[in-house]
Amino acid sequence: MRILILGGYGLIGLAIAARLHAAGHTVTGLGRRAGLGVKLLPRVNWLSADIATLQTPENWRPYLANIDIVINAAGALQEGPADHLTLIHETAIVALLRCCEADGVSGFIQISAPGATREASTAFMRSKAGADSAIKASPLNWIILRPGLVIGSNAYGGSALLRMLAAVPIIQPLALAEKRIQTVALSDVTLMVQLFVEKKLAPRVDLDLVEDESHTLAEVVGHFRSWLGIPPAWAHISAPRWAVYAVATVADGLGYLGWRSPLRSTAMRALEAEIIGDPMPLRARRNTGLSSLADTLAAMPATVQERWFARLYLLLPIAVATLSVFWLATGFIALFDIERAATVLANTPLSKSMAQALVVGGAALDIILGGAILYRPWAKSACVGMVVLTLAYLVSGTLLTAALWLDPLGPFVKVLPSMVLALTVASILENR
Repeated sequence: MRILILGGYGLIGLAIAARLHAAGHTVTGLGRRAGLGVKLLPRVNWLSADIATLQTPENWRPYLANIDIVINAAGALQEGPADHLTLIHETAIVALLRCCEADGVSGFIQISAPGATREASTAFMRSKAGADSAIKASPLNWIILRPGLVIGSNAYGGSALLRMLAAVPIIQPLALAEKRIQTVALSDVTLMVQLFVEKKLAPRVDLDLVEDESHTLAEVVGHFRSWLGIPPAWAHISAPRWAVYAVATVADGLGYLGWRSPLRSTAMRALEAEIIGDPMPLRARRNTGLSSLADTLAAMPATVQERWFARLYLLLPIAVATLSVFWLATGFIALFDIERAATVLANTPLSKSMAQALVVGGAALDIILGGAILYRPWAKSACVGMVVLTLAYLVSGTLLTAALWLDPLGPFVKVLPSMVLALTVASILENR
């Protein structure tokens, strides 16, 4: 089969692409950055497009040439500068369906979510439900799959959050700990897709993909602690509801700076509504259920890389905030007393005015970098800029004021850890 996968390098889309390619199908992935797809899975074809801009059947036609089945694994959790939920989840998909019907595409697979209804509490669920309704009204051979909380060897969104929470040492903080969740193995999701593609699963059905049993959030995090080899927490702290939404409000604000935190309000409301589905319709069709959470984790033993990810993901926001505060503070402190800051260069060939100009220029660069790291698209470049500027400070400082290397307060020595921290953050700032 010739298959087009929307959201082809996402958590679910990438796994589907890899499985179908390995099964001998011709796979084309579509995403905003085809170059990222090539980097992650070079053996399939990649196309670049922003789904939110494909609002008519004519917009979609170039992407459907020689395609038999379309799989929609694209989605955005919450509104943001680059994410328009109604356009992505509903308007574009309705236009795509019309194009599929006119151009002879035979099948359509929709990756939706349990609880996606027009009455849902989040725009994510409501917009997904709009597309689901249009798909059910289509004459295409379609299937709607609604995965619970997807667990795989890769980590993104909710699955990354679970790893982060499980990595908290000694004390386990949790909010909404009693809310219930049903998980699904990523491998089970891709299997269902393959069965439909290969005509081993009947079309025109709407199926929840969830394990038989549900768990509280506290139980799920406990499973992840055990899986990672992290000892059980000595104590548990339950965050009050107001604190949950205070954190979510901050995370929503950071979303407008490009940080797609799994703590945003949409995720919190989804968890509050509980992530549960009905496993029986699928079980009735296959005479078997899907993998339990315990079986899912047992099938992918955690190694040092999983423990590194969990701990680094936990420390990343702290590291970014630390770098931002450090660089902003050094800049503003220097500007607060320019004349005093310039005295460091008093016994150098530089004139007083030149020394003060260097202080002002350096402080301005410090403030720019300290602010830039807070904007996600610029964060990695800001880290590189911090390293380069620190090296420039050290080289020029060594040439002009070498004695500061031996200063008891260590002004040169103390910047070395900040440079290493910037290098570390730059190396782990990856979305996928």
